[in-house]
Amino acid sequence: KDSENLLMRAELGHEIRRILKSRGLKKQKDVQDVLDIGQTEVSHLMNARYHRFSEARLMAFLNRLDRKVTVQVSRRRKNEPPLRICF
Repeated sequence: KDSENLLMRAELGHEIRRILKSRGLKKQKDVQDVLDIGQTEVSHLMNARYHRFSEARLMAFLNRLDRKVTVQVSRRRKNEPPLRICF
C-alpha cells in the first residue's frame, strides 16, 4: 500500500548514507553534529530504518549535506512508474 513512499525514503536514505561515508563520517557523534539530530535518530539512519523518517526530513538532511533537492511534477506516460528519483 505504501510501497512507493517507502521506496522513496529508502533511496533518499541510501544517498544520505553514501554521502556520509564519502565524507568519512563514521562516528555517530560526527553524524549528529552534521545533521543536527539525536543519537537515536542517527542509529535509525545508519541501520537503514528509513521508514522512521518522513520524506521531508530526509530531504532536509540532504540540504544539511550541501545537496540541492528538486521536486519536479510532470505528466505521467502510459506504463511509466508514478515515482522516479534521480541522483
